[in-house]
Amino acid sequence: MLKFPYCNVTDLNQALAQCRFVGLLGPLASRRQSPRAVVSCSPSSSEFSLTPVQAVMSCQQQVGSSLVNRLRLGGLTEDGLSYKEKFIIRGFEVGINKIATIETIANLLQEVGSNHAQSVGFSTDGFGTTPTMRKLHLIWVTARMHIEVYKYPAWRDVIEIETWSQNEGRIGTRRDWILNEVATGEVIGRATSKWVMMNQDTRRMQKVSDDVKEEYLVFCPREPRYAFSFDLEIVSYHLCDAHVYRLAFSEKNNKSLKRIAKLEDPVRYSKLGLKPRRADLDMNQHVNNVTYIGWVLESIPKEIIDTHELQAITLFYRRECQQYDVVDSLTGLELTEGSKTVSVGTNGSATATATTREDDHDCHRFLHLLRLSSDGREISRGRTEWRKKPTR
Repeated sequence: MLKFPYCNVTDLNQALAQCRFVGLLGPLASRRQSPRAVVSCSPSSSEFSLTPVQAVMSCQQQVGSSLVNRLRLGGLTEDGLSYKEKFIIRGFEVGINKIATIETIANLLQEVGSNHAQSVGFSTDGFGTTPTMRKLHLIWVTARMHIEVYKYPAWRDVIEIETWSQNEGRIGTRRDWILNEVATGEVIGRATSKWVMMNQDTRRMQKVSDDVKEEYLVFCPREPRYAFSFDLEIVSYHLCDAHVYRLAFSEKNNKSLKRIAKLEDPVRYSKLGLKPRRADLDMNQHVNNVTYIGWVLESIPKEIIDTHELQAITLFYRRECQQYDVVDSLTGLELTEGSKTVSVGTNGSATATATTREDDHDCHRFLHLLRLSSDGREISRGRTEWRKKPTR
C-alpha cells in the first residue's frame, strides 16, 4: 500500500476531507497511467492511503467529468442496464451495537437509485425525472417498498449495491436492488419497490405516457430481472434460518405483493403525535419514504427491539405526508394458529391471515398502520418480521 501526504494531490484536498472515506482517484490514476485506485482517509490522520482496485467502474469516465463522479465508486454495468456502487458504512449510520440501521439501508437504496438515474443522463435536480417529466411537472413517488436484510453490515464494512429498473403497470415503474458484502461476496440483502408518477402541481397520480416510457425503458433490462428469486412457501418456513433458499417463483407469488390488512382500533402498541422534522422533507416537498420506516419502528415494543432485529419490512404508501401533519403509529402482533396468522389487538379481533409455521418461536411478525392524528386518514400500512439477534 502506498501512502502520500495530502499536499501531493492539491486539487483533492477538500474533497477527500468530506468524502465517504473512500473515493475514485481519477486525476492521479490518469497522470501515472496506472489502474484505478481507492483513496481512504481518516479525519484524525494527515495521510491517505492509495490502493489499486479492480473493476470499480465498468464504464469509462468522461474527460472533464465532475469531481463527484470521479470520487463516486459506482457506474453502469457492462450491459448498461444496471448500476453498481460501493459504500463504506460510516459511524453515524450505525446504532449502539455498531451495526447499520434499517434506515441506513433504505437511504443507501434510495441513493443508488438516484445515482443510477443520473448516470444515464436523467435529472440531477430530482429523483430521476426524464426531460418529458420535467416539462410536464411530473415526479416519481414511492407506492411500495419491500426490504429483506439477511445480515446487517457493521461499521467500516464495505458493501456493494446493484440496482436496475423496469416497467410495471400503466402508472408505475419497478426498481430492484441486491446488496453484497464486498469482503466475502455474500448477498446480505435484497429489495424491491414500485414507483408511480404524480403531478407536482396537482399532487395527483398520473399514467406513465409513452413518451416517458421511451425515455427510460431504453435503460431497462429487456427481460424481467428480479432481485427476489425465492419460492414463497419455502421462504415462509426458512426466512428466520441462517440461510435463505434461492428458488424460482412466479411473480404473482412475490412476497412483497402480499395483501396487508388495515389495523383497526384498539391496537396493542402505539406511538401517537409523531411530527415530521424539517430534515424529513425531501426534494419532492413531502416527507421522505425512509422517515415512514422510523415511524413504524417507534411503536415496536421495547422487548422486541432489545432482543430481535428487523429481517423484513413491507410498506404500502397510501398518501403523502406534509411538514405540519401529525402522525399516529399503530402496531398489532401477528400470532400463529396452526397454518394461519392472526393480527390481535387488545380486543382480540383477528384482522389478517397469512401462511407460516407453528414453531417460529424466535421470529415475530407485526402489522402496522400510520395515520393522520387529525382525521384518521391512512398514510401507510406495513408488515415487519423480526428474528433473534445473532451473537456477534
